[in-house]
Amino acid sequence: MARRRRRSPPIEMTVTIESMTNDSRGVAHHEGKAVFVDGALPGEVVLCQTTKRTSKYDEAKVLEVLEASVDRVQPRCSAAGVCGGCSLQHMNDASQIHAKQQVLLDNLKQIGKVEPEVILPPLQGTHWNYRRKARLGVKLVPKKGGVLVGFREKQSGYLAVMDSCEVLDERFSQLIIPLRELIGKISIAKRIPQIEIAAGDDAGILVFRHLEPLSESDMELLKDFGRQKGLSIMLQSGGPDSIVALYPETIELLEYRLDEWDVSIRFRPTDFTQVNADINKLMIAKALELLAPEGDDEVLDLFCGVGNFTLPLARIAHRVTGIEADSALIQMARENAIHNGLVNAEFITADLYDAPLDGSWLHRKWDRILLDPPRSGAMEVIERLPELQPKRIVYVSCNPATLARDSDILVHKHGYKLTAAGVMDMFPHTKHVESIAVFEPA
Repeated sequence: MARRRRRSPPIEMTVTIESMTNDSRGVAHHEGKAVFVDGALPGEVVLCQTTKRTSKYDEAKVLEVLEASVDRVQPRCSAAGVCGGCSLQHMNDASQIHAKQQVLLDNLKQIGKVEPEVILPPLQGTHWNYRRKARLGVKLVPKKGGVLVGFREKQSGYLAVMDSCEVLDERFSQLIIPLRELIGKISIAKRIPQIEIAAGDDAGILVFRHLEPLSESDMELLKDFGRQKGLSIMLQSGGPDSIVALYPETIELLEYRLDEWDVSIRFRPTDFTQVNADINKLMIAKALELLAPEGDDEVLDLFCGVGNFTLPLARIAHRVTGIEADSALIQMARENAIHNGLVNAEFITADLYDAPLDGSWLHRKWDRILLDPPRSGAMEVIERLPELQPKRIVYVSCNPATLARDSDILVHKHGYKLTAAGVMDMFPHTKHVESIAVFEPA
């Protein structure tokens, strides 16, 4: 039987932070090894304690800041040092967005071997109570005072002890304690693993995941909670298709308005939508400005979701085609087009990760192409874009590493140039970097 390797005991050390990693940890060196320090900022001298020790590097957490950076601020949330929902509340807003811009530029240069001709000014909005969608974990932990509701601890599977959340939409930010009390009264408290929250402009929904049937009294408790808080309540016993309405008894669609383009977009609580409504509007405006569609243009919107970019584009371009793998999202996008009276927007279900890609849309010429892929990027479809002969490509990214990889393909393999790139503060106080880039034929 193999022996389990004994874990090295934690040690304390005083280090000077030299730089910051892409995941927001400070970088220092101690006795010839790199040390990655959670909660430390460049230029600081900190007393830290190791949380993981290897032969090549150590990981550590701050015990005391001995010399603070001018960028350091007092976190607004009492759980900021523990909760994994945020990792940058100790850094001022201006420095956060500057750091994210540097992450983007470093990735483009190091991975993609490209540099933008123009660095776009960052898109910024409110830094608090911005998050309209989230998945909150639920766990009955008697040793920590009963039911916990919230995000997981940093680099841990345990739920953080939290009483509120400063980044959640105001309709949800003060619900942590009421939700803990509610779940504590439910007969199957141990069998409720998560609560999904979602909000539109005018309404909010809580979706309770439950692994065993709820009793009648349980459901009455949930209904009463919805009535008192002015929120709709839904139940989920299995996959997304198992969601049913509890209060009110009919399934409601959420909605957000894009007044600049006279568009309103409806969505289900589990549909993918951008979590930050203010930045989403700024992002759409910037994407359309950079794409610059003209009245007779044919535009292709890849990874279109429920039509977030497609429908505003349809107000400007001659015709827009949205493509998405999820047939439920495509159906919602079609309904949104009808709802907005748009007859020049069509939607096609297609998996853009198929190899090889196929479809009639690949055999047409497109004037402009917009793509907004998930974190894995769009390498498969990027390889085919030059065949479509677009005058301009706008790429919205939630992962600078895969944007950089795809930029390498477009620039060095297919002869495009990266004319502009910049960051958008979609997730303030977190390590997530949202960005936008523009490519044109060289």
